Amino acid sequence: LVAGVLAAALVAGGVGGGIGYWAAERNDNDTGSTTVAAADTPADLKREPGSVAKIANDALPSVVTIEAQSGSGEGGTGTGFVYDKQGHILTNNHVVASAAEGGKLQATFSNGKKYAAEVIGRAEGYDVAVIKLKNTPGDLKPLPLGNSDRVAVGDSTIAIGAPFGLSNTVTTGIISAKNRPVTSSDGGQSGKSSYMSALQTDASINPGNSGGPLLDGRGAVIGINSAIKPADSGGLGGSGQSGSIGLGFAIPVNQAKNVAQQLIKTGQPVYPVIGASVSLQQESGDGATISREGAGNAEPITPNGPADKAGLKPGDVITKLDDTVIDSGPTLIGQIWTHKPGDKVELTYERDGKEHTVDVTLGQRKGDS
Repeated sequence: LVAGVLAAALVAGGVGGGIGYWAAERNDNDTGSTTVAAADTPADLKREPGSVAKIANDALPSVVTIEAQSGSGEGGTGTGFVYDKQGHILTNNHVVASAAEGGKLQATFSNGKKYAAEVIGRAEGYDVAVIKLKNTPGDLKPLPLGNSDRVAVGDSTIAIGAPFGLSNTVTTGIISAKNRPVTSSDGGQSGKSSYMSALQTDASINPGNSGGPLLDGRGAVIGINSAIKPADSGGLGGSGQSGSIGLGFAIPVNQAKNVAQQLIKTGQPVYPVIGASVSLQQESGDGATISREGAGNAEPITPNGPADKAGLKPGDVITKLDDTVIDSGPTLIGQIWTHKPGDKVELTYERDGKEHTVDVTLGQRKGDS
């Protein structure tokens, strides 16, 4: 039996070697191509509904690259998308801030057509702005708005924008986290920060993506791409020039829609408030501490304001808003701003080592101060 197996192995080896030599001999003498050509892609090939290619193809005509230039000639590039058929474009405040006072704005569509635009309203705290095309084309197609409250971690995302000026760029990823507290700055236009309870995505987002849409797997807008975590910096913001490391943040569209409606209606943002100043330090992680001294000559707790009516006092540490854990002042602000004036929220706070809960009806502040 062993001898038979050995003989078979020798024969198989010999056959294999012979075939190998034959193939090598033919290859030396063959000058023809050995590649295999794929069938031609049909000119009328239709991408499957729900595919990234189909969603991108449908959305790109409604996304614009925004060029903003200040009166002194300084400028930058960002992104926006068609909000309605009247020519309103939704974007970030930090994209258009340089052109807000006597500057120039230009919106370029994916087909290359350019339109002059003007600022309708800005909300520095939300980092949301609405601009309007001066000569509105009649074939505008607003992007459909989704429901950011129903987004789940792991959902597919598609980001469209102009990273580093490369217009009409499409990237994909997933929702990495929800309700991520993010503080960002416009990089020097006003020196003021914006606060958001953001959608986090690993879709590649870079400077120039700011103001562009973050789409879900159906092609509906679920957020406005606004900030990144740069690899070379400890801060958050969209103004740095480092590349994406998979940490991008978007303003939930439900919040952005409310802000846009207010800006279109009055030109001014409206912020929900509790009527108390809180520390903006984020190091402790123990909660949001109501300041013992107000800014300037203001009281730390507004007399007869929501916090005052609820019995809150300077030094109280707010640890939860409804079911959301509050680890800092910026987190509290971001969570409050997901609501509207008049909403009732439950605050959990600590005073003298004891925990208390109280219902607070949010007040309002008009405009950026």
